Amino acid sequence: MQYKKLWIVLALVFAASFAVLLYYGGEIYQEMPPVPDRVVTNTGKVVFTGDDIREGQNIWQRMGGQEVGSIWGHGSYVAPDWTADWLHRELTWILDKWANDRYQTDYSKLSDVQQAELKTLLKQEIRTNTYHRETNEIVVSETRAEAIREVSAYYDKVFGDDPEMAKYRKQIAIPPNTVASAEDRAKLSAFFFWTSWSASTNREGMDITYTNNWPGEPLIDNVPTRSSLIWSIVSVILLIAGVGALAWYFAVLRGKEGHSEATAPEKDPLIAIQPTPSMKATYKYFGVVTALIVVQVGLGIITAHYAVEGDGLYGIPLADWLPYSVTRTWHQQLAVFWIATAWLATGLYIGPAMSGYEPKYQRLGVNFLFFCLLVIVVGSMAGEWAAVKGYISNLTHNFYFGHQGYEYVDLGRAWQIFLTVGLFLWFYLMARSIWPALKKKSENRHLLTLFLLASVAIPVFYIPGLMWGQHTHLSISTYWRWWIVHLWVEGFFEVFAAVVIAFLFLRMGLVRAATTTASVLFSTIIFLFGGIIGTFHHLYFSGTPVGVLAFGAVFSALEVVPLLLIGFEAYENVKHGRAKPWVERYKWPIAFFVAVSFWNLLGAGIFGFLINPPIALYYMQGLNTTPLHGHSAFFGVYGMLGIGLMLFCLRGLTGQRPWKTKLLRFSFWSLNIGLLLMGVTSLLPVGILQTLASMEHGMWYARSAEFLQQNVIQNLVWFRAVGDTIFALGIVGLAWFVIGLKTGKSFVSDTTHAAQNNMHI
Repeated sequence: MQYKKLWIVLALVFAASFAVLLYYGGEIYQEMPPVPDRVVTNTGKVVFTGDDIREGQNIWQRMGGQEVGSIWGHGSYVAPDWTADWLHRELTWILDKWANDRYQTDYSKLSDVQQAELKTLLKQEIRTNTYHRETNEIVVSETRAEAIREVSAYYDKVFGDDPEMAKYRKQIAIPPNTVASAEDRAKLSAFFFWTSWSASTNREGMDITYTNNWPGEPLIDNVPTRSSLIWSIVSVILLIAGVGALAWYFAVLRGKEGHSEATAPEKDPLIAIQPTPSMKATYKYFGVVTALIVVQVGLGIITAHYAVEGDGLYGIPLADWLPYSVTRTWHQQLAVFWIATAWLATGLYIGPAMSGYEPKYQRLGVNFLFFCLLVIVVGSMAGEWAAVKGYISNLTHNFYFGHQGYEYVDLGRAWQIFLTVGLFLWFYLMARSIWPALKKKSENRHLLTLFLLASVAIPVFYIPGLMWGQHTHLSISTYWRWWIVHLWVEGFFEVFAAVVIAFLFLRMGLVRAATTTASVLFSTIIFLFGGIIGTFHHLYFSGTPVGVLAFGAVFSALEVVPLLLIGFEAYENVKHGRAKPWVERYKWPIAFFVAVSFWNLLGAGIFGFLINPPIALYYMQGLNTTPLHGHSAFFGVYGMLGIGLMLFCLRGLTGQRPWKTKLLRFSFWSLNIGLLLMGVTSLLPVGILQTLASMEHGMWYARSAEFLQQNVIQNLVWFRAVGDTIFALGIVGLAWFVIGLKTGKSFVSDTTHAAQNNMHI
């Protein structure tokens, strides 16, 4: 089979997609909301300086950033979205001020006509852009300056230790003196003001705000833009067209191939692969993966519990040592670490298996990389804890060794650099073991080439995590951050894993080299076609131009198109698992691959598209619909995939002795049932109720303690414990099984094995 056309199309998709991504990176830089040198009143009195805003952003990052509430909708969900919260408090203060000055009563007690009059004045006051480019100043009225002082005083109490805010701090899971210095709290308020100013002030010469009218706020007519509605409709139309086109193409392709399938061999071909010293050295990676899963899930349970008991765990004052922002940071970071470690270890195991070649000092390199990864995990977590607890006070030190404040890339810059170097070392170890096989002319060569390209993409596309600095504009750092979260985790790791799975089935003799290579190349093309530019769907409301919204809406919809093939993929995996009696050895790794297909459709596809169109995300960004997608896609797809790959490698590392699989069966079903219950019985209904509140009252209310502390919401949060418990038991079962592989408890006894062999005879 000729692959030239597929390679050309892949190259064109790659080049064109990144051209668009980089072009709009430049557009974001040109059109992002300005950070002024000063915020001043009409009389020239300084309210804030640009340094106050920039240092306030650093202080926000040091206290946990997106792990303590959210900004522009990005972050955690127990505390408010500070942008929406600040904006609403400022608006209501001004309205009450005007109402009392004119009518000697609060705004809420005015007639509809009087309220409409003041709302018109308020919209003019807030949405009129008073940024002066010549002086690089934002000019505000004396009334607004007074409102800013009042809201700043409120936040000083919240982030300080004012006793009257104790109950509220418990509700939003932040400890007293989250920001210990009064000066730092004032700068934090400057940053919050700037984010709300960006979200409520019209772009120069336009009638939409810098954040495309997000968040929803009826008091100033912050409503979805026409572009949000139009491009949402276009995205749905293109999704339907893409699904139809792909179905037609897939039918034609299958027809041309004549449904030719490999004839499975009578014996297991993988038994012939003898683990080399470096392959054996990966065993400890999987031990660490198992330990990290257990710790990560434990932290998840604590983090979820903070939503109902913000300062403790069943009466234990755990927040004194591990505040919510720490447990949530570690919960997310460990998820990335253990999944990435499972995939990296799989690559190190598969490399020599592909080529049959063990390079000199390969085992030493694998062991050295293992040590480096441990240092990065422990060091970065310690730095994040020290920053949140206030032991790292210097903002520059925090940037390099503490908490960067951005979800999934919270680790300090020094740890990021260390990790980047480690990833390039991993690629070097991979490449040197695969190179001999790549030089041979065989049908596997194209698959190996794609594997090598996917491997090099992993360190290369972690580099965007180094592209922002300590004082980089929030819009720019958000742009680069999603290169990591979307492109690195959701993009190239997935391509890498797809090639690894294809190789495993190829070596097992369950698929043909020609059709498998073409299938993987084709899948990579259609995945990256939507996936690369689809990064923009995270950036609709982050101070970006309308073009980002348009491209993000269209291509994020096209990301769903490849999921049409999920049913075929799942069916093929199930069929592979039943090909021959010896394949039973790999039943549970293959079962986890089937689970990946299911969660790809539900978590990434259905729950993902639920929030992807701009008109949907406008009301849902920062609500529980986001963790619904996050949990079901991140663990459901990448976590299940990591576990499946780990079990495949452990099957090869533990020899021919049969496994006891009751624990694996229990773990598999507990993880899937628990994850499903967690989503549909708690996160989904809470998210829907929040969405309705967001549509009726505004984002500020959907994220407020007033709304989230209602009995119905608290009961739904408590009900999540059912799914969480079932899920956690599955993790315990998996860990116990992996430990049993080391102690021998997870193997069938020699007597039982001999009896089973006699029965087969």
